[in-house]
Amino acid sequence: MPDPARRRASLRTRLLVLLLPALALLAGAGLWLTRADAVAAANAAYDRSLLGAIKALELNVSTASGGLAVELPYRLFEFFQLTASGTVHFRVATADGLVEIGSPDLPPPPAPLRSGEPQFYDAAYFGEPLRLGVLKRPLERPLEAPLGESREIVIQVGESTVSRERFTSAFVRRALQRDLVLLALLVVAVIAVSTVVLRPLARLAADTRARAADDLRPLDPAGLPADVLPLVDAVNQQLARSEQLLDQRRRFVDDASHQLRTPLTTLRAQLDYALREADPVRARGALQALSAALDQAIRATNQLLVLARSDAAVPRQDPFDLGELAREVALQLLPLARERSLDFGLDVPEDPLPVRGDRALLHEALLNLGHNAIEHGRGGGTVTLQAAADGLGASLAVIDDGPGLAPEVSGQAGERFAKSRGSRGSGLGLAIAKTVIQRHRGRLRLEPRDDGPGLRASLWWPR
Repeated sequence: MPDPARRRASLRTRLLVLLLPALALLAGAGLWLTRADAVAAANAAYDRSLLGAIKALELNVSTASGGLAVELPYRLFEFFQLTASGTVHFRVATADGLVEIGSPDLPPPPAPLRSGEPQFYDAAYFGEPLRLGVLKRPLERPLEAPLGESREIVIQVGESTVSRERFTSAFVRRALQRDLVLLALLVVAVIAVSTVVLRPLARLAADTRARAADDLRPLDPAGLPADVLPLVDAVNQQLARSEQLLDQRRRFVDDASHQLRTPLTTLRAQLDYALREADPVRARGALQALSAALDQAIRATNQLLVLARSDAAVPRQDPFDLGELAREVALQLLPLARERSLDFGLDVPEDPLPVRGDRALLHEALLNLGHNAIEHGRGGGTVTLQAAADGLGASLAVIDDGPGLAPEVSGQAGERFAKSRGSRGSGLGLAIAKTVIQRHRGRLRLEPRDDGPGLRASLWWPR
């Protein structure tokens, strides 16, 4: 589960949290490389010193007496003392090891020696780390028997690595101090730069907080970074949609209040007339008219509620049988069709029609289309409900043989409260059907019949 504190972290904090570990890793890698370079540089410098000591010993090796001798003049001892900060060990011996001068147990080189090629290596001598150099060369004059028959000598010089390690540690320590200073400066720079870069966002946030609750003007993108412009555009689009929705709701409330006020006023007048009427026959007629007006008011109220729900609710995507839905609506409309003496039919395949969608909303949409066809169709005519589905989508249709759409509403079909003269409805039936099918990413089609007079009203939505 994500940490709420992490979700609330600012961009500056996130930038530092992401950058600092990476910079620390880079600094550690840099220190490791710096230490490796320092060790290599120290080895090169001290190896040259060891090679100089080997060459000095080589110049003082003599076999003139028939044996092996090394003369160490005072200057050579002084050289060792000045160049070495620790103990210095040396060994001069024949290649077969029969004659040795100096420290005979110095660690041997790890690789075979080649004549005239010096070799340098690290080893431990009595628990002390040493850096050693070794050189093998031919003897100018062989030794006399019984000293051996070797014609080569080996010269080894070893020096304590204390000074080298001290130099390396000091070098790495200075590099660490430098990197820490640079890292601190980089953190300060990131904070300063992020503050400057995020200043337009802070200004945008302050301007947004200062707005009134009903201020839905677009945000001003001036001065904002290019990376933030897509977000600002998306917010502006959402503000435009919200403003359009609020305007639509305001118009809906105004129109709904007008639509409900008229039938309520009519109901009140009819009720007062029925109460004043002394003739039972006339009073009964007034009550019947009152009942019909009340039915219309109830239907208008229900339509308003369905329209509000279709506007606000997110359509469900539940599986259901489209044929079963059409049969259910047909049974619901059958009593009204009988009152109008209509030939009411249902064209649905026997096999199931599995589809997905909001069954309740689609039920209301088809019910309103069927009710409109029955109410505004030709008396004694025909009305047919159809249901079909294929691989592309599903459709519900209502076909009648009535007069079709009135000319004054043909261009406004599907708009709210649009109705023809003399209509007893509220003008919401087609609006409900259109809104429901649009929420399903489909469309409402109102087309004349191909085989005669009448109207075909169909709802289609994709799979």
